[in-house]
Amino acid sequence: MQLFLQGKNFVISDRVRAYVEKKIGKLDRYLPDIEEARVEITQEKTKSAKDRNIVQVTLRANGTILRAEERSDAIYNCIDAVANKIHRQIARYKGKRVDRWHGQLSNKRTVLEEIPNVSQEVLESLAEENERQIVRVKRFRVNPMNQEEAVEQMELLGHNFYVFYNADSGRINVVYRRADNNYGLLDPEVD
Repeated sequence: MQLFLQGKNFVISDRVRAYVEKKIGKLDRYLPDIEEARVEITQEKTKSAKDRNIVQVTLRANGTILRAEERSDAIYNCIDAVANKIHRQIARYKGKRVDRWHGQLSNKRTVLEEIPNVSQEVLESLAEENERQIVRVKRFRVNPMNQEEAVEQMELLGHNFYVFYNADSGRINVVYRRADNNYGLLDPEVD
């Protein structure tokens, strides 16, 4: 597993780098097919000190992306919390992968127990988690529009995202509102 560490408005000291490598570097023990792990540490100037440090972890494994983000006033608390969150995601991913390919619900419990540093409550809730299913399908017509028109339409509807046919690129895109109150654009490409 390759580990990439990046800081935004934050100087990564050797001590922080070693702590991240210790916490995130051992994830490949629990999910051996991790190709890369990207860790981004950001420090923002906010009114609330508890949201000042942000740690984002993105794992790529066999075409699957697992992502977690945590905010805290102390950088080490942030790293611990995001490591716990990504552990839970790995447990959920491994449990579903066993169910999907082997069709054995009894294996879910043993797979989840292989991952340490996750509380017993979390293990039990993940083991009992029902498979999610699609309960509603919504079809709608899309009119060709540009990105600005899509953002305008999203705001008029009061939604956090809006699916539209991008007239400029000739593809289906999604605009969405980010946590920092800016906008993002999802432009999928087929491999």
